[in-house]
Amino acid sequence: MGELRRSSEVRQVELADAALHLIATKGIAALTTRRLADEVGLTSGAIFKHFASLDALLDAVVGRVEAVLASTYPSADLPPAERLERFIEARSTTVGNQLGILRLVLSDQFHLALPKGGSARLAACVNETRAFVVACLREGQHAGAFRDDLSPEALAPVVMGTVQLLAASTAKARQRETEAGAVRSSLLTLLRPPVQPSNRKRAP
Repeated sequence: MGELRRSSEVRQVELADAALHLIATKGIAALTTRRLADEVGLTSGAIFKHFASLDALLDAVVGRVEAVLASTYPSADLPPAERLERFIEARSTTVGNQLGILRLVLSDQFHLALPKGGSARLAACVNETRAFVVACLREGQHAGAFRDDLSPEALAPVVMGTVQLLAASTAKARQRETEAGAVRSSLLTLLRPPVQPSNRKRAP
């Protein structure tokens, strides 16, 4: 019985990931049990063995988004600058591999199509992300690792926007990795305390 339940849970994750792929490539209107069945090589009836309704499937999709995003938060024991850098890399890569997550989180149209509570859960993911970034920036400022001439709240959208930009990249894998590394490096340079110009006069 335990093995059967585990198998069902694995299949539910596979179906939720396939639904995210459909959302990313064709939009949420294309997410029907028939299309999903074609995507994973099952019959429509087989899908209903795992989900009682389309709303139940969408609820599982939201749960999958929550789980994937939660997996991108690094250890709280890391220094703030390293914690933020690892988060940017993990979040942009993970979401970039499942663009349906980005579309679900950012699109009001998709929010309206979700079952009751789904939209609020996705909004909570965004708020949790922002709170994490702000906390990293604030700790980094106190440690002298980040510039303190701008508030963490003002810098957070810059970080989150960079993550979205990296995740949405359509470049090929190797080029994408190179570009992402350059962008992350540039962002961290911008976040560091500005270098104060020397007031000493040059020797004649």
